[in-house]
Amino acid sequence: MLRRPPYPASLETRNSIEKHIDELLEMDVIRKIGHNEIVEITTPVLITWHDGKPRLCGDFRALNNYTKAERYPIQGYLMP
Repeated sequence: MLRRPPYPASLETRNSIEKHIDELLEMDVIRKIGHNEIVEITTPVLITWHDGKPRLCGDFRALNNYTKAERYPIQGYLMP
């Protein structure tokens, strides 16, 4: 199970994250989970665009430790 502690954030940032999450819950994009469900959890991160508009993202870097890269050889080109 991937569980990371939240990043330090100001009260304004935390309130903005909660607002975004509430909007996603209302649109049924995400759902609340029960206390006994085993899920992969990411840390929410609030990114501010250059125009000042906030965007909610997830930090999925911890998944790199659990994923296996599939490597396929690329056929070489024959030079004439």
